[in-house]
Amino acid sequence: QVQLVESGGGLVQAGGSLRLSCAASGSRFSINAMGWYRQVPGKQRELVAVINSGGSVTNYADSVKGRFTISRDSAKNTVYLQMNSLKPEDTAVYYCNADVFDYVLGYGFGSWGQGTQVTVSS
Repeated sequence: QVQLVESGGGLVQAGGSLRLSCAASGSRFSINAMGWYRQVPGKQRELVAVINSGGSVTNYADSVKGRFTISRDSAKNTVYLQMNSLKPEDTAVYYCNADVFDYVLGYGFGSWGQGTQVTVSS
């Protein structure tokens, strides 16, 4: 019932910037917290940044503090990740996550997007 679609990934040079977007669509749901995670093949998926339902940032990974900014437009069920001063070690597949509440089922669950590739050249 809920689909998350990421966009904005690509190939950039070190020091460059990208803005990722993730839009949730569907019906009979509301979105609470949203976040961005990233994963390198063969390694665990790690938290990048999360933002709560009120738009306040709850956490950033230490590795991205001061460089990445998470924001959201709750009316559009969209979360953004502005990534500045990108480093080669930021290269990963970035996944959008949302805490979804299903009005009909009456419970919340986590939903994942398919991911968008971010590659930072050295």
